[in-house]
Amino acid sequence: MLPETRYATRGNVHIAYQISGSGALDLVLVSIWFSHLEARWELPGFAHLLHRLGSFSRVIAFDKYGIGLSDPAPPGSLPPLEEWMDDIRTVMDEVGLERAAVFGAADGGMMATLFAATYPQRVSALVLANSAARLSQSPDYPIGIPPETQEALISLTEQTWGTSALAVATNPSLADDPGNQELWARFLRLAASPATAAEVLRTLFSLDVRAALPAIQVPTLVLHRRDNLTVPVANGRYLADHIAGARFVELPGADYGLGFGDIEDLVNEVEEFLTGAHAGGDPDRRLATVLFTDIVSSTEIAARMGDARWKEVLAMHDLVTSRQLARYQGRLIKTTGDGLLATFDGPARAIRAALAIRDALRSYGIEIRAGLHTGEIEKLGDDIGGLGVHIAARIMSAGEPGRVYVSRTVKDLVAGAGFGFLDKGSHVLKGVPEPWQLFAVDS
Repeated sequence: MLPETRYATRGNVHIAYQISGSGALDLVLVSIWFSHLEARWELPGFAHLLHRLGSFSRVIAFDKYGIGLSDPAPPGSLPPLEEWMDDIRTVMDEVGLERAAVFGAADGGMMATLFAATYPQRVSALVLANSAARLSQSPDYPIGIPPETQEALISLTEQTWGTSALAVATNPSLADDPGNQELWARFLRLAASPATAAEVLRTLFSLDVRAALPAIQVPTLVLHRRDNLTVPVANGRYLADHIAGARFVELPGADYGLGFGDIEDLVNEVEEFLTGAHAGGDPDRRLATVLFTDIVSSTEIAARMGDARWKEVLAMHDLVTSRQLARYQGRLIKTTGDGLLATFDGPARAIRAALAIRDALRSYGIEIRAGLHTGEIEKLGDDIGGLGVHIAARIMSAGEPGRVYVSRTVKDLVAGAGFGFLDKGSHVLKGVPEPWQLFAVDS
């Protein structure tokens, strides 16, 4: 009997999920993007993977927003990675899980990585298999997929969706299994439409979560198949090298998907790691997007207005900013006299909040500057500290009146969210090693 498909809600979005297995350990499976909770049980390899994981854990699996049995996304409007990451939290909350191990499979590893860095208190251990911090090749990431290969994969997807061509191209062991090919073709048809599939691939090729890796504090296992041609093994080594204390295991095989090839060796490694893993790390350190704002020329304005009127302006400023922070799920850390310090779980929400604060205050004749950076922060009572906070403050100071300035880290993390950016060049930030490339949100 198949597990029951249920729904968790995030706002007006419904996320389909299933619970399977009988083990004592709770394991959240963040599978490859193209998914269909019910059709995956018809695939022999995938079903075997789920049964083996369920032999030592309670597996909580879900279809991401816009995919499979979850609500469809409007055409051309797939969410940014941070909103997809919220699917994990939404399902965990619905199931009543305060903490669980998280298993990121293939490209689902980017979601799992960002979640583990952002919510360390909710992750007991992290497993990444055939994953990468970035899929695209770049001058500072030569091990990624070259642009021409990306275009070939997108073209193959658009032209052959509904067949097994993409699955065969990325999983060589499927080439000699015609019976299984049709099952996978049907699975992919149920998972997404051709247009959605191509859009998902374009989004995946724009993502970069390298900045999140140093913030991961939980026990981490990185598995990668040695001859994986789609995402070469160097990508797995990069993950392990940049996550403190991570264990790296190289497995035989060339398949990208985990429901292919030698599943037993892979699951044996996962079982050994998770059943012996212990909670670790500091729950007061985590990844966050930090926002600093200040009122432009506040000293001159205060002198011109006088104390009484200036106090009224600051009260209005605090009211406007608190409303926008609540709207975009920001957390006010403190006001700074003529500005604020706040944190967000996702950079896209932080950008939208900063723009909303700027526009709302501008309607009252007040101009601000804002700076954003995503990095590791440390909780210090009711305050926060760490290099990530310092960088955000310096970015704000380097900004122009009326502009929202961001680090390259923020720009990379919101790829696919629909923002435009103006390159503001390289800046030396006081007290920060090496020059930093800054961008202004184009709005």
